[in-house]
Amino acid sequence: MLARLCALALRLLGWHAVFTPPPGPKSVVIVYPHTSNWDFPVGLLFRIRSGVFMHWAGKDTLFRWPLRRFFLRVGGVPINRREHTGMTSQLLAAFASKPEFHMVITPEGTRSYSDHWKSGFYRLALAAQVPLGLGFIDFGRRQVGIERWITLTGDQESDLALIRDYYAGKRALYPEKAGPIRFKS
Repeated sequence: MLARLCALALRLLGWHAVFTPPPGPKSVVIVYPHTSNWDFPVGLLFRIRSGVFMHWAGKDTLFRWPLRRFFLRVGGVPINRREHTGMTSQLLAAFASKPEFHMVITPEGTRSYSDHWKSGFYRLALAAQVPLGLGFIDFGRRQVGIERWITLTGDQESDLALIRDYYAGKRALYPEKAGPIRFKS
Protein backbone atom coordinates (compact mmCIF):
# COMPACT_ATOMS: atom_id res chain seq x y z
CA MET A 1 0.00 0.00 0.00
CA LEU A 2 2.81 2.42 0.94
CA ALA A 3 4.64 1.58 -2.30
CA ARG A 4 1.53 2.51 -4.31
CA LEU A 5 1.15 5.77 -2.39
CA CYS A 6 4.77 6.67 -3.14
CA ALA A 7 4.30 5.80 -6.83
CA LEU A 8 1.24 8.06 -6.90
CA ALA A 9 3.13 10.86 -5.12
CA LEU A 10 5.94 10.67 -7.69
CA ARG A 11 3.45 10.87 -10.56
CA LEU A 12 1.60 13.78 -8.97
CA LEU A 13 4.93 15.59 -8.58
CA GLY A 14 5.62 15.01 -12.28
CA TRP A 15 8.25 12.26 -11.90
CA HIS A 16 8.51 9.04 -13.88
CA ALA A 17 10.10 6.05 -12.12
CA VAL A 18 12.35 3.65 -14.02
CA PHE A 19 13.24 0.45 -12.18
CA THR A 20 15.15 -2.67 -13.06
CA PRO A 21 15.24 -4.87 -9.92
CA PRO A 22 18.63 -5.93 -8.53
CA PRO A 23 19.93 -9.19 -10.00
CA GLY A 24 20.57 -10.65 -6.56
CA PRO A 25 20.06 -10.16 -2.82
CA LYS A 26 23.05 -7.82 -2.38
CA SER A 27 24.27 -4.81 -4.32
CA VAL A 28 25.86 -1.39 -4.27
CA VAL A 29 23.92 1.39 -6.01
CA ILE A 30 25.39 4.74 -6.96
CA VAL A 31 23.21 7.80 -7.52
CA TYR A 32 24.50 10.52 -9.81
CA PRO A 33 24.18 13.44 -10.17
CA HIS A 34 23.60 14.59 -6.59
CA THR A 35 23.48 18.39 -6.33
CA SER A 36 20.40 19.24 -4.29
CA ASN A 37 18.60 18.53 -1.03
CA TRP A 38 15.57 17.70 -3.23
CA ASP A 39 17.38 14.52 -4.29
CA PHE A 40 16.62 12.94 -0.91
CA PRO A 41 12.79 13.14 -0.88
CA VAL A 42 12.54 12.17 -4.56
CA GLY A 43 14.97 9.29 -3.97
CA LEU A 44 13.15 8.16 -0.82
CA LEU A 45 9.79 8.09 -2.62
CA PHE A 46 11.42 6.04 -5.37
CA ARG A 47 13.05 3.66 -2.90
CA ILE A 48 9.75 2.91 -1.15
CA ARG A 49 7.97 2.61 -4.51
CA SER A 50 10.56 0.05 -5.69
CA GLY A 51 9.74 -2.35 -2.86
CA VAL A 52 13.44 -3.05 -2.25
CA PHE A 53 14.78 -1.95 1.13
CA MET A 54 17.95 -0.02 0.44
CA HIS A 55 20.34 1.46 2.95
CA TRP A 56 21.98 4.78 2.20
CA ALA A 57 25.09 6.49 3.45
CA GLY A 58 24.83 10.01 4.83
CA LYS A 59 27.13 12.29 6.76
CA ASP A 60 26.79 11.64 10.47
CA THR A 61 25.88 15.26 11.21
CA LEU A 62 22.50 14.62 9.52
CA PHE A 63 21.68 12.00 12.15
CA ARG A 64 20.79 14.42 14.96
CA TRP A 65 17.57 15.07 16.77
CA PRO A 66 14.83 15.46 15.60
CA LEU A 67 15.52 13.48 12.40
CA ARG A 68 17.91 10.80 13.71
CA ARG A 69 15.29 8.13 14.41
CA PHE A 70 13.53 8.77 11.07
CA PHE A 71 16.76 8.58 9.04
CA LEU A 72 17.81 5.32 10.75
CA ARG A 73 14.36 3.83 10.18
CA VAL A 74 14.47 4.57 6.45
CA GLY A 75 17.85 2.86 6.04
CA GLY A 76 20.33 5.61 6.84
CA VAL A 77 23.88 4.67 7.79
CA PRO A 78 25.81 7.56 9.41
CA ILE A 79 29.28 8.12 7.94
CA ASN A 80 31.93 10.20 9.70
CA ARG A 81 33.65 12.04 6.84
CA ARG A 82 35.96 14.01 9.14
CA GLU A 83 38.12 10.98 9.94
CA HIS A 84 39.39 7.97 8.02
CA THR A 85 37.30 5.35 9.82
CA GLY A 86 37.32 2.38 7.45
CA MET A 87 33.84 2.85 5.99
CA THR A 88 34.46 0.18 3.36
CA SER A 89 35.44 -2.48 5.91
CA GLN A 90 32.42 -1.62 8.09
CA LEU A 91 30.09 -1.97 5.12
CA LEU A 92 31.78 -5.21 4.03
CA ALA A 93 30.95 -6.63 7.46
CA ALA A 94 27.32 -5.61 6.95
CA PHE A 95 27.28 -7.34 3.55
CA ALA A 96 28.72 -10.52 5.12
CA SER A 97 26.32 -10.56 8.07
CA LYS A 98 23.03 -10.02 6.24
CA PRO A 99 21.28 -12.28 3.73
CA GLU A 100 19.98 -9.23 1.84
CA PHE A 101 21.73 -5.85 1.74
CA HIS A 102 21.57 -3.05 -0.81
CA MET A 103 23.72 0.03 -0.17
CA VAL A 104 23.10 3.33 -1.97
CA ILE A 105 26.00 5.79 -2.19
CA THR A 106 26.41 9.17 -3.86
CA PRO A 107 29.92 8.89 -5.31
CA GLU A 108 30.52 12.64 -5.32
CA GLY A 109 30.22 12.61 -1.53
CA THR A 110 28.72 16.10 -1.52
CA ARG A 111 26.03 18.24 -3.13
CA SER A 112 28.67 20.84 -3.96
CA TYR A 113 30.98 20.67 -6.97
CA SER A 114 33.81 18.18 -6.63
CA ASP A 115 36.44 17.58 -9.31
CA HIS A 116 36.43 13.81 -8.61
CA TRP A 117 34.38 10.96 -7.23
CA LYS A 118 35.20 9.14 -4.01
CA SER A 119 36.21 5.55 -4.77
CA GLY A 120 34.62 3.83 -1.76
CA PHE A 121 31.61 2.54 -3.72
CA TYR A 122 33.96 1.01 -6.28
CA ARG A 123 36.19 -0.72 -3.73
CA LEU A 124 33.10 -1.90 -1.82
CA ALA A 125 31.37 -3.44 -4.85
CA LEU A 126 34.57 -5.21 -5.92
CA ALA A 127 35.41 -6.51 -2.43
CA ALA A 128 31.83 -7.66 -1.72
CA GLN A 129 31.61 -9.14 -5.23
CA VAL A 130 28.20 -7.60 -5.81
CA PRO A 131 26.66 -5.89 -8.84
CA LEU A 132 26.71 -2.11 -9.16
CA GLY A 133 23.38 -0.39 -9.83
CA LEU A 134 23.42 2.83 -11.82
CA GLY A 135 20.88 5.03 -10.08
CA PHE A 136 19.94 8.54 -11.10
CA ILE A 137 17.72 11.53 -10.45
CA ASP A 138 17.39 13.29 -13.80
CA PHE A 139 15.76 16.71 -13.41
CA GLY A 140 15.90 17.30 -17.17
CA ARG A 141 13.57 14.41 -17.94
CA ARG A 142 11.97 14.26 -14.46
CA GLN A 143 13.01 10.62 -14.15
CA VAL A 144 14.30 8.77 -11.12
CA GLY A 145 15.45 5.21 -10.93
CA ILE A 146 17.88 2.38 -11.23
CA GLU A 147 17.96 1.34 -14.82
CA ARG A 148 21.13 -0.66 -15.30
CA TRP A 149 23.26 -3.13 -13.34
CA ILE A 150 26.90 -3.81 -14.13
CA THR A 151 29.63 -6.07 -12.83
CA LEU A 152 32.83 -4.15 -12.23
CA THR A 153 35.96 -5.60 -13.81
CA GLY A 154 38.58 -4.00 -11.58
CA ASP A 155 39.91 -2.03 -14.55
CA GLN A 156 39.08 1.45 -13.24
CA GLU A 157 39.42 3.29 -16.54
CA SER A 158 37.26 0.82 -18.43
CA ASP A 159 34.63 0.72 -15.67
CA LEU A 160 34.54 4.52 -15.34
CA ALA A 161 34.23 4.90 -19.13
CA LEU A 162 31.15 2.65 -19.05
CA ILE A 163 29.68 4.63 -16.14
CA ARG A 164 30.49 7.95 -17.87
CA ASP A 165 28.67 6.83 -21.03
CA TYR A 166 25.61 5.82 -19.04
CA TYR A 167 25.32 9.13 -17.17
CA ALA A 168 26.11 11.35 -20.19
CA GLY A 169 22.49 12.52 -20.67
CA LYS A 170 21.43 12.80 -17.02
CA ARG A 171 20.90 16.35 -15.73
CA ALA A 172 21.20 17.55 -12.14
CA LEU A 173 18.96 20.21 -10.64
CA TYR A 174 22.11 22.36 -10.48
CA PRO A 175 24.22 21.15 -13.44
CA GLU A 176 27.14 23.40 -12.54
CA LYS A 177 27.59 21.40 -9.32
CA ALA A 178 27.82 18.00 -11.04
CA GLY A 179 31.48 17.08 -11.16
CA PRO A 180 33.33 14.91 -13.66
CA ILE A 181 33.17 11.13 -13.35
CA ARG A 182 36.73 10.27 -12.36
CA PHE A 183 38.64 9.27 -9.26
CA LYS A 184 41.23 11.45 -7.59
CA SER A 185 44.70 10.96 -9.09
